[in-house]
Amino acid sequence: MAEILSWGKLNSTENDASHENKGFAAIYRRIKFLDLSITGGLVTFLRDTDRKVIVVTSNILKKKQAKYRVTLDLKERVAIFSTGQEHVVLVSETGKVCEWKHSATPSNIPRAFSCLSNIHIVQVACGNSHSVVLANDGQLFTWGQNSSGQLGLGKDKPSFSSPEPLMSLSGIPLAQISAGGDHSFALSLSGAVFSWGRNSAGQLGVGDTDDRHVPVCVKSLNLKKTVFVSCGEDHTAVLTKEGLLFTFGSGRYGQLGHNSLRDELRPRVVAELWGSKVSHIACGRHHTLALVESSNTVYSFGCGEQGQLGNGQQTNQCVPFPVQLPPEYNTDQRVRKITAGGNLSVLFISKKDQVQATLSPCIGTTLLDDKIIENWISHCNSKGWKKNLREIKKMFSSAACINWSFCEKSRDKHYKTSIEDSGLDLSLARLAFEKMAKKDKVLLEVERVVKNYLLPSLSSTSADVEALRVYLILPELLRVLHKQGHGTQLTVALASAIEHLKPESMDVLTSLWIKLPYYYYRTLVKVFHSVSAHFMSLMTNTLCDHWTETLPLLNVLKKLYSINNQRFTMLPENYFLIKELIDFFEMVNQHGLESLNLQRKLFEEMPLLFSDPKHLATLTFLESSDLLTLYPFTLDMKSKCILFMFSQLEYETPCFLFDYMNQLCVKRETVLADTLVFLKTGSYDFYQFLKVKFALEDGIDAGGLLSEFFTLITLEITKDSSITQLFEDSGLFWFSTDSGSSQEDPESSIQYYFGVICGLAFYNHTFMNISFPVALFKKLLKLSPTLSDLEELSPVEARSLKDLLTEEEDVVEDLYLDFTVKGIELIPNGAEIPVTKANRQKYVDLYIDFVFNKSVESQFGNFRKGFSHGNPLYFWNIFKSEELRDLLYGVSKYEWEELQKGATYENCRPSEELIQNFWSVFFELSEENQKKFLTFVYGTDRMPIGGLSNRKLIIVKSNNDDADDRFPSAQTCFNILHLPNYSNIDVLRDKLIHAITYCEVFGQM
Repeated sequence: MAEILSWGKLNSTENDASHENKGFAAIYRRIKFLDLSITGGLVTFLRDTDRKVIVVTSNILKKKQAKYRVTLDLKERVAIFSTGQEHVVLVSETGKVCEWKHSATPSNIPRAFSCLSNIHIVQVACGNSHSVVLANDGQLFTWGQNSSGQLGLGKDKPSFSSPEPLMSLSGIPLAQISAGGDHSFALSLSGAVFSWGRNSAGQLGVGDTDDRHVPVCVKSLNLKKTVFVSCGEDHTAVLTKEGLLFTFGSGRYGQLGHNSLRDELRPRVVAELWGSKVSHIACGRHHTLALVESSNTVYSFGCGEQGQLGNGQQTNQCVPFPVQLPPEYNTDQRVRKITAGGNLSVLFISKKDQVQATLSPCIGTTLLDDKIIENWISHCNSKGWKKNLREIKKMFSSAACINWSFCEKSRDKHYKTSIEDSGLDLSLARLAFEKMAKKDKVLLEVERVVKNYLLPSLSSTSADVEALRVYLILPELLRVLHKQGHGTQLTVALASAIEHLKPESMDVLTSLWIKLPYYYYRTLVKVFHSVSAHFMSLMTNTLCDHWTETLPLLNVLKKLYSINNQRFTMLPENYFLIKELIDFFEMVNQHGLESLNLQRKLFEEMPLLFSDPKHLATLTFLESSDLLTLYPFTLDMKSKCILFMFSQLEYETPCFLFDYMNQLCVKRETVLADTLVFLKTGSYDFYQFLKVKFALEDGIDAGGLLSEFFTLITLEITKDSSITQLFEDSGLFWFSTDSGSSQEDPESSIQYYFGVICGLAFYNHTFMNISFPVALFKKLLKLSPTLSDLEELSPVEARSLKDLLTEEEDVVEDLYLDFTVKGIELIPNGAEIPVTKANRQKYVDLYIDFVFNKSVESQFGNFRKGFSHGNPLYFWNIFKSEELRDLLYGVSKYEWEELQKGATYENCRPSEELIQNFWSVFFELSEENQKKFLTFVYGTDRMPIGGLSNRKLIIVKSNNDDADDRFPSAQTCFNILHLPNYSNIDVLRDKLIHAITYCEVFGQM
């Protein structure tokens, strides 16, 4: 049994307490105690023989310091307890809680709390006038005074005489709680530290002196592997797993150990103990103790006015000094535990071979392990099932239990938990749920508890990453449930819970999703996708409405789709397509859009005319199909086109008056000018389809005249340098930078009407024969162009920027670049700021922004407004940028024979074997490799207007003795291909394919 040594002021003197030299005392040597708790007014002991609690107190209501020793009368044996200024909170071995309060006439019967009767409490901590308890399911309760927010229940909340749940930390698996004078701390099992309450001296460690009425994370302690927290009156000490000691708060008496009396608003390591692995800490009112187990040394610092430092003096100490134990305790005795409170310090000492001095682990949140699961499975049909039901409810109704049970505890990886690392080992969750799936009875009970208890308890806000782990774990449960045909409604409930997360919590969960390993991310997508597909199948085949269940699922899928391209390992986009929807729109297309649209309108007026259930389901689903425009990732391009065209029919008004108003009459010679006059009249209804008539020509527009009109007007636009400019090296157009910026009225600008014309072409399903880069369509979709977009528009510029990003520092400086483009400063004083290796990425980003945004800000803004006007259905944005391009400009068709027809030769003739072999190999190539050849020769595979017939190709025969060892080379600026005189066609084929495949290696682009 350990012996207790104390020094400092006891506030009372028992007859059986003896004081040794230098203030040491061996108290109650004749009575064996297991533990004690100290504050300034009370000392509480747990007796070993019967686990009764004895409180020693001074009656402060009387002038004379009368002694009181009260043995509390409890029906159950006490397991743990904590002492406040005038109260003691006790927890029995069965987890029941009661409270004893000191008064003028103390009673020995504590008050029980009925509100905690069904909750198993495992930890308790008392401040001066408040209390905190932790349950084994992770729940936290507080009560007492709330003058400084020490209860953590929120501002303007009153004091409470009975325990109140602290919901803001729900879901976080807690390891320890601690309370000081008027402040409180909670420590998670993964080392996150939370504080709340009085902060007059910075004792909360959050960088200021403002009180906190709800728990806040002490962010500076993140990733420090914190394992223990101790609180004084107005200072706090924190211990890490590596044995580092951090202190913060009031330094008035030197209790922080930083060799100063200054307050610290953030945790600061005690430098004097660096290198000494501290194993345990304890805070008194204004002093601190630290135990270094390896050397059996106790260090003390802070207030020593009552002898509480154990140095034989009554002076303060600003740095840690070892406490000199009496000689008889330095041989075969070891310090087992240290504690402090008020102005008293206490050691528990025992023989070396009896107990090893280590920090006793706190009992925190319960852990689900294999043994528990095996017990559920093996006893699901016996009398033990009732106990199993209680355990399953306890485990799976608590987010904290679930969040801790599957952490990656090997090599302390869970201590690395952050917004990018959940700290989970999801393989543990997968194995656990697969094991439960061996017994349907167990699995279905888990599903029931999660659906009815866990999900309704989840908060829309989370105090830390650890609380969000449950959203990564539950898809693994759904995975096994879906395999057995269960979990549909649970999936909907989980999606709803995710949907209701506040933006801050959703951002953190999104960050975790982005870093989720590929297979678990795939599972995450599949569980929501499969249930979405299930409901879509029901709604498209039977007369029913499941949109209420489906929309939360689609909203989660939408978020997962939006972050997919941010992941290192992306899922193929077809994972998000819903086949049931694609099949539905294919069926709609086969039935005829116009026919179904007429039936839909008739159905709205006279539903009794329709009786076929399948047909009714089709018409009913079409009524709400516009909802799908919010989730275009579920559809392929063809289905989106069908949806878009069907929606257009809803706005179409068949009327001869509209046909006349929407008929555009133009002359071929002045097609652009006539069109602008027509559009400026403002009489055109953009929701109706356009009809074109050429002046002095007969003919009714059934689509052919419309196509011809857009071909002619495109030619006019590309000739107008005030609208577009051609980039010669890519053959692509971009907005002209020479006009448009001074327009006061956007709708009077030529770029606005250019946008209207493009919008009309898109809405009327005809092509504009003009090539813009994908960047235009990204900007229409409010996406940011990148360096790859500049590479498409201007390969030479992009290649220069790429080279800049990879050059050595001295080469960058020798380029003498500054933050200007064409004399325009990219940033204030840009002409005076040189581009260096340190800022070159910023320069490249600003360069790209200038080309695509700043230099054409007015032009594009007017174009976008016009495009939206000419294409009035707002959900044209259901298409991806590449799809928009293909729909507006058509898919390029390469007439490869035209390249051969226009080729010219130097040092050779077309009839030579080398040239014949070359064209034979070229036409054998796949189209992909043929495009690579274009990139090899011209720097881009995009064709100018007119196609390959407008591309020159000069083939120069190179007569080399070692021709078979050489590769073809290209001069992209002059469209020249240098072809060595290869000995046979096989060598030519190998060298050419290698060259076009790895052309960037040669730097020939």
